[in-house]
Amino acid sequence: MTTDRPLLIRAFVIGALATLAGAAVAELLTGVTRARLSPVLAVGESVIELTPGAVAERAIDAVGTLDKPLLVLGVVIGMIVLGGASGILMMHSPGAGVAAYAVLAVVPLAAVVHSESGSAVGSLAIVVIGAVVTIVIAVTLLGSTRYENVGRRTFLRDVGILAVGTVVVGGIGRWMGAAFTAVEDARSKLRLPVTGASTPAGVGAGVDDIAPWSTSPSDFYRIDTTLAPPLIKPDDWQLRIHGMVDHELTLTYDDLIERGLQESWITLCCVSNEVGGDLISNTIWGGVPIKTILDEVGVHPDADALLSTSDDGWNCGTPISALTDGRHAMLAVTMDGEPLPVEHGFPVRMVVPGLYGYVSATKWVVDWNVTRFDDFEAYWTQRGWSPEGPVKTQSRIDTPHEGDALSGGAVAIGGVAWAQHRGIEAVDVRIDDGEWRVAELARVPNIDTWVQWKYEWEAEPGEHTLEVRATDRDGDVQTSRTQGTVPDGATGHHTVTVSVT
Repeated sequence: MTTDRPLLIRAFVIGALATLAGAAVAELLTGVTRARLSPVLAVGESVIELTPGAVAERAIDAVGTLDKPLLVLGVVIGMIVLGGASGILMMHSPGAGVAAYAVLAVVPLAAVVHSESGSAVGSLAIVVIGAVVTIVIAVTLLGSTRYENVGRRTFLRDVGILAVGTVVVGGIGRWMGAAFTAVEDARSKLRLPVTGASTPAGVGAGVDDIAPWSTSPSDFYRIDTTLAPPLIKPDDWQLRIHGMVDHELTLTYDDLIERGLQESWITLCCVSNEVGGDLISNTIWGGVPIKTILDEVGVHPDADALLSTSDDGWNCGTPISALTDGRHAMLAVTMDGEPLPVEHGFPVRMVVPGLYGYVSATKWVVDWNVTRFDDFEAYWTQRGWSPEGPVKTQSRIDTPHEGDALSGGAVAIGGVAWAQHRGIEAVDVRIDDGEWRVAELARVPNIDTWVQWKYEWEAEPGEHTLEVRATDRDGDVQTSRTQGTVPDGATGHHTVTVSVT
């Protein structure tokens, strides 16, 4: 068979489109069956799972919350390239082309087995059907000398029909991927006994451009390892509590709600938050104190850790001491006075003030194993992070911004500081390595939230470096020593350089 360049291009295009068409059919079946993950997302989650911690950290540093969309885009581009190459092979040898497409299907099959713990027969069937569709289209359009004998117009017609069909089918699949809709419907019908208290008075420092003290759910930072959040209806949720306890217990959603809900303002932050970063947010949470549940099951005296596991298999280890020392550690069911959003852990998640999320904030939590740190390695500790992650005392300048050009005279410098479960005692600001000057702190309702601060500066012409540090209520001053986020959170002082005219 000829290997003219135009024919190779045609074979590549049809082969790539056949692969995308198979993926679109799989997407449609995912929506129809309300499976959690389509094959594309399953591959993406497996990439996340297998990525070394240091590489994942660099990716988050480089692209922030765009990491997951870019990962999905990368999976699709990989499908296009490999599908196109298989199409070229199909044009030369239908048998070899079929074999190539079958081999490609092994990747999403393995990803689904891994993501769904090998038990989702329906998800495996979806991958197989998608692969069959790809092979049928490729054999039909490339397994003959068809494109040696037809003109450009016929080829473009075939490509157009295939492309439009792929977009329509895939789009319908995403629209029907309203497995999500069923969960959202159940969520919207919940009437939970919380008030969603309004923002307390006096928490604002009175400076424009500081991050709002109360973060809306839509703006609340989100870092997790899943491309598609687990979809759990409240009626289907259970939490199994076992391990080093006097007696095991399984809680249902109704069991939890009947225990009575308490609300508390709590700031959460990610261990991946760089100095001056924005992976930190504050809101009011409602839920059941974890201590009361652990007291009920009877924790053995020599247990020092709670290994909590999410519905998607992610896990973390939390010190028992942080769950039983009286702080507002809770199984949260509400956020900002409403049932948790799906992407933030609906129907139930953990919230523990004073600890980074990687050791405490398990979303979609379904299993508690009371144990010892010596007996396990959790998801992130396997990847180089510390077993325990107390939040470090930190502060940030929100205004002015790096590189701002300012007018001389009175300038309000402002930002936030945090040391959850210790609280902030003071914030200091200095200009150009001068003396530290005391900033003014706004009020806070408890020691588990961040605090806004401001400092009035008489700015003089020139280029200046602004620097901030915080002191917590234990008397510990924020260190100036620079450290990256691995293994237990970044340290150093946040600085901003501005010019004054």
